[in-house]
Amino acid sequence: MSAGQFSQSGDGFGILRQFARRERRAMERCELCSLELRPDHPHLIELAQRRLVCTCEACAILFSGQGVKFKRAPRRVSVLPDFTLSDAEWDSLMVPINMAFFFKNSLENRMVAMYPSPAGAMESLLSLESWNDIAARNLALNEMEPDVEALLANRLGYSRGHAAPEYYLLPIDECYKLVGLIRMYWKGLSGGTEVWQELGQFFTDLKNRAIAIDGAAAVEKGSHA
Repeated sequence: MSAGQFSQSGDGFGILRQFARRERRAMERCELCSLELRPDHPHLIELAQRRLVCTCEACAILFSGQGVKFKRAPRRVSVLPDFTLSDAEWDSLMVPINMAFFFKNSLENRMVAMYPSPAGAMESLLSLESWNDIAARNLALNEMEPDVEALLANRLGYSRGHAAPEYYLLPIDECYKLVGLIRMYWKGLSGGTEVWQELGQFFTDLKNRAIAIDGAAAVEKGSHA
């Protein structure tokens, strides 16, 4: 998947902007049946295009079972307080900033590393050997559902000596919400005060929703409802 599929696509990035808005757009509708949507509506991933699709509950149930075209994004958010990743291992992942998300692309049968930027979601080269070493020690990574779940690594505070690194297992649409926030609010070279406030609120909300799990153990599968 190229970065441009999200950063340049009108359809894909339009959804990211919807995520980032604080107020619900008037009459937001299901993209599959046009039913008016509730604020916390489900999302499907259209696998071939890597596109997020806003849907009603009925369409999410119906179309997520249609072969390999769509998969439903889950709802669960987990924080991994015992996740282990050394600075050397992080460097080996070849991510140019201290924040990224990682997911398995089932169509290409490979792990993908993406990082947010003012231009959108960018893909970084990922050393499979490095990832396998990390996953062997952090077994929760082996339970990520391909295409729709990701590991989100936030090492921004850690890189500045302000906080410990944070690691989450979460729905892929939350990752693109984060991308949308950065693209929408970033100003100048350093981003500006507003974008850092938005990022702080994003991670505060994640922590409030997340259930702590042992990153060294397998994850018990829960409901996607």
